[in-house]
Amino acid sequence: MKSTKLFLACAIFFAIAPASQSLAQVQTNVPDVVPGAKPATVEHIKIHGVALEGNLEGDAVDREVIVFLPPSYQKGKKHRYPVVYALHGYSIGAEQWTHEIHVPQTVEGAFAKGSQEMIVVLPDSKTIYNGSMYSSSVTTGDFEKFVYHDVVAYMDAHYRTIPDRRSRGLVGHSMGGYGASRIGMKHPDVFGALYIMSPCCMSSMVGGGPGSADQIKERAIASEKKVAAAKSPADLAAQSPGFASAQYAAAAAWAPNPKNPPLYFDLPTRDGLPQPEIVAKYTANSPLAFVDQYIGNLKQYRAISMDVGDQDGLRFDAVKLHTILDNYGIANSFEIYSGTHVSAVADRFQNHVLPFFSKNLCFTADCR
Repeated sequence: MKSTKLFLACAIFFAIAPASQSLAQVQTNVPDVVPGAKPATVEHIKIHGVALEGNLEGDAVDREVIVFLPPSYQKGKKHRYPVVYALHGYSIGAEQWTHEIHVPQTVEGAFAKGSQEMIVVLPDSKTIYNGSMYSSSVTTGDFEKFVYHDVVAYMDAHYRTIPDRRSRGLVGHSMGGYGASRIGMKHPDVFGALYIMSPCCMSSMVGGGPGSADQIKERAIASEKKVAAAKSPADLAAQSPGFASAQYAAAAAWAPNPKNPPLYFDLPTRDGLPQPEIVAKYTANSPLAFVDQYIGNLKQYRAISMDVGDQDGLRFDAVKLHTILDNYGIANSFEIYSGTHVSAVADRFQNHVLPFFSKNLCFTADCR
């Protein structure tokens, strides 16, 4: 195996974190090139997000989307393919996500090792605060609908897809794992198989973080002052690089307030103390809190899989989600593998994610 150094775009915590929180570097293992692998075609396109129009934050409505077409796509002009939609994590966009999962090499490798050919789509949801949370908010725009409707509709209209839920897969890592959980639970009418990688934000994390109660309160007050002084979202983002913006991404996604310019969101604290009505909004957006509402939807999936590293702090909530699914009798596979939050993501994508969809998506037009 060879390795590539990548920034840690993962393990988001939405406690009131210090602005000086730095991005650690980790090692991500990349599978060796598979001999004889045929090249995929890579296309960079823009998709207009109707669901994002009018967002109060001023985030881009025309979004970058990267499409990977299988080796045989250009040959059989009548052949149609299933599609896998892959969601990136916090602090990165679609382009950086390609480096993290090392595509197209891992896509080509999966096909060369026996996975059936499919189209792979990477939509970009990076916002001014570095992440949309794949949620529905007037502040950021409805990124949930952007994924399950706008991107899917565009792909079906412009590429030779099999336009059937049984031929669509949804996968995501970290924040993208949260997105795959959230969107997957709500929209089994769009997707037929679901893979959740190292999901963040399964439970509400407001009000925690390292340090004593006094230190947490001091950080919360400092954040409130920064928000109060900001003249625009761009101004606040400039003062809060990297993961320091995570708390604002969460607020914009889960506590939007169209009557609170210029940032149009509410923080979960006031004078350093939790605001119960805002904390409740965060909790309402936590999959472990709302999963029970969507059990019937989850039972519609042909297959659900989830994995997480044994050195990843997010594994505890991942285990909880897996246990809930088991308790309801929902068939799902779950693996805790050896690794950190991102150390195995490229290997998992090639050798686990794409083979999973190869087995569980429909590859024929009649989709029986």
